[in-house]
Amino acid sequence: MEGTSKDDQFIIDECKDQNKKDATPPSKESASNNDYEALMAALNANREWLQTKISINNALFTEGTSQSSDFFSVGECEGQKTIDGEQMPLVLTPSTADEKDHKSHEALVAALRANREWLEGKVIANSAVLLRGFDVRDAVEFDAVVDAMGWPDIRYVGPAPRTHVHGRVWTANEGPLEQFVYFHHEMVLIKEFPEKVILFCEVPPPEGGETPFVPSFRVTERALEEFPEMVEELDAKGLRYTLTALSKNDTKSMRGRGWEDAFGTSDKAEAEKRAKALGMDLEWLPDGSVKTILGPHTLTRVFPGRRGRRMWFNTVVGMHGKEVSSAMVADGSEIPANFVQRIGEIIEEESIQFRWRRGDILILDNLATLHARRPSLPPRRILVATCK
Repeated sequence: MEGTSKDDQFIIDECKDQNKKDATPPSKESASNNDYEALMAALNANREWLQTKISINNALFTEGTSQSSDFFSVGECEGQKTIDGEQMPLVLTPSTADEKDHKSHEALVAALRANREWLEGKVIANSAVLLRGFDVRDAVEFDAVVDAMGWPDIRYVGPAPRTHVHGRVWTANEGPLEQFVYFHHEMVLIKEFPEKVILFCEVPPPEGGETPFVPSFRVTERALEEFPEMVEELDAKGLRYTLTALSKNDTKSMRGRGWEDAFGTSDKAEAEKRAKALGMDLEWLPDGSVKTILGPHTLTRVFPGRRGRRMWFNTVVGMHGKEVSSAMVADGSEIPANFVQRIGEIIEEESIQFRWRRGDILILDNLATLHARRPSLPPRRILVATCK
């Protein structure tokens, strides 16, 4: 069957008294396809295609989800991958049954509010869900969509310069668009981090500017294949990180958020108190800047409800040996540079990305995915909400 199109091997037919679709061999064009061996060869040759079709059919038809399956259709996007039988991202579009009525942001808000548990299950199962084709136009409408999802808000604490826009909505990293924002789990280094990161495309970039993401468990799996002893050693010893922040914001840097903005105070004693609550120590520097010290943290983590997968829950590659940051073993020893370099290559190889369209909403399971920002030509305006 090598080189044979899957469309020539299978046709779509309906089962009697069912709404599901089955793939069956053609009965007239090729009698050989009725043979068991030919069927097995066709299935083996098209295993990934078949897994995708199963994933699409199962994506909506889950027990108790008739309301959601009437409203949403499963779509596809370029760059999408099927991993362990699940689409990443799962693309949800307006149902073709009544697309015009289903496209409005008001209809989307109502559907999400009525199907919160269903959406939660999809985000956890697929690690990323892309809502595409709905008429969500600005921060106010995006905020209404986020509220309808029902997840509690969590305030962003981190080095990226950001501006509050409306309600629970902030700008994404305002650092220079020509800079690459490296792969990370949001707020991975502090005690309380969001479970969901929700991104909204208000103005798509003319070129570049994608938000790639990576299934974290795949990084751990591959790291264990190549560096089993190093992974276990770093996990056991723990990691310590440092990051230097100026007093005021510097939007010329993708890590330019000042400590006064980050901690919501200009009082050093109060900043120390708030930092301690977040699990970090502060070291004040003569020029008014501050060095934040975080850790020790493990290299990987396992979270409930995610198939026991061991997530690559750290920021070693993004902070190791950088000008204003460092990542090292908690005992003070250095992490081998070749290890960091190879992990960076693995992360890139496992990355998934698509081209932003106006109105896109990407929901990421922050416990299961690293995400980044590709360099971009202006204009580009991505808004974000972080949720518990």
